[in-house]
Amino acid sequence: MEDDELRQAMAALETYNAQLEALSRQVRLLQISLEDTVRARESFKALSGAEEGDEILIPVGASSFIPAKVTGKKKAIVGIGSRLSAEKDLDEAIAFMETNGNEISETLRTAMKTLGEMEKITTDLTMAIQNEYRNRQLLEEQ
Repeated sequence: MEDDELRQAMAALETYNAQLEALSRQVRLLQISLEDTVRARESFKALSGAEEGDEILIPVGASSFIPAKVTGKKKAIVGIGSRLSAEKDLDEAIAFMETNGNEISETLRTAMKTLGEMEKITTDLTMAIQNEYRNRQLLEEQ
């Protein structure tokens, strides 16, 4: 490997590492979004099956819940994106969360696959650079 090729390989490795870090953050955010979506869907289902006056536990985050009494109104305010919310019947809210969860899951699968591919490329490139340095050291010692 020539000096220019080695410098290009090191620059590419730096770029791949930055992309890996960004993709890892994206994966973590998608996982959090999926967990939130599942939690919301399950809360809507619990509310949907409850009778007026029943007491249910509503998750508020950080593995914490508050008790609440069910009213006759079976509606939910649902975040629909870009800081917008809409009132929906519980069945509509459950369906929306299921669709949203499926979309997030698919995006997460794609991101995880890409992350795995990038990790392999980065590992291979790191090994190639290390081998080149090792070979250069051996040549210097001779």
